[in-house]
Amino acid sequence: MTTRFNLTPLFRQSVGFDRFNDLFENVFQREDTSGNGYPPYNIEKSGDNEYIITMAVAGFTEDDLEISVKKDTLTVAGKIAEKEAEEGVQFLYRGIATRAFERHFRLADHVEVSSAGLEHGLLKIKLTRQTPQEELVKKISINNS
Repeated sequence: MTTRFNLTPLFRQSVGFDRFNDLFENVFQREDTSGNGYPPYNIEKSGDNEYIITMAVAGFTEDDLEISVKKDTLTVAGKIAEKEAEEGVQFLYRGIATRAFERHFRLADHVEVSSAGLEHGLLKIKLTRQTPQEELVKKISINNS
């Protein structure tokens, strides 16, 4: 009997922990758990030190969204301002979700938000890992004297 562990929730809300991810990816088989949470989102790695979080926020404008970072947590919140109901408008079916949300992402050390943009109902948040100079590997030359 084989026991399988699903670590997808750990990876789904963590950005920049690539070594941690690679370590567990080889040990455990990851499964896709689609359909969990609102709004849906993707996390992409676009370079060695660059990441993009894309969230589907159809119906929200820039004024309805708030992005903030506190310590190692990126928070994306959305709330559409209450609009007075138009007279004579009656929805027969309302399938576009416009409910308020708050989504949190845990960031690795030295991962910073570089930009954010909203286009065609997709919120793209670009993140960059900027390792400080003092933490980079320093090469020492060997002198034969």
